Amino acid sequence: MTNPNYEMLLGKAAAFCSLSEHCISEIKEKLVGWGASDLQIKKIVAHLLKEKYIDQQRFATAYARDKLRFNYWGKIKIGFMLRSKDIDNEIITSALESINADEYQNVLHELIKAKEKTIKAASNYEKRGKLMRFLQGKGFEFAEMERAINAIS
Repeated sequence: MTNPNYEMLLGKAAAFCSLSEHCISEIKEKLVGWGASDLQIKKIVAHLLKEKYIDQQRFATAYARDKLRFNYWGKIKIGFMLRSKDIDNEIITSALESINADEYQNVLHELIKAKEKTIKAASNYEKRGKLMRFLQGKGFEFAEMERAINAIS
């Protein structure tokens, strides 16, 4: 598409934001894909922020909640992925703190129970190590993994 006009791009971006939460970097990526100029991108993002179509805090909180519930990610992985989307550290911290502690523990316990059934190990030590590596890959903190594994064992 060559030189799309501002109003059309703004309408597409607003419609995109209305479907689900998005962050600034995702909107910029879409606009670049639609052929928007740098000036158009700045103006559209400013308009969407002003009109509350995009809100970094709202996005980060929803992202953290959804990644825990649907992807079973821990706080470390969620934080890392939010950083990759250029979200400020204060917003990331706030989003991670908004995660319900009971729900976090429940997800961790369910992951442990499900994974324990599939681990083949010669000893409890080896089984524990495999379980810890699995949970670490999911982004859970060492202390939380240790506490949950000890509570289940």
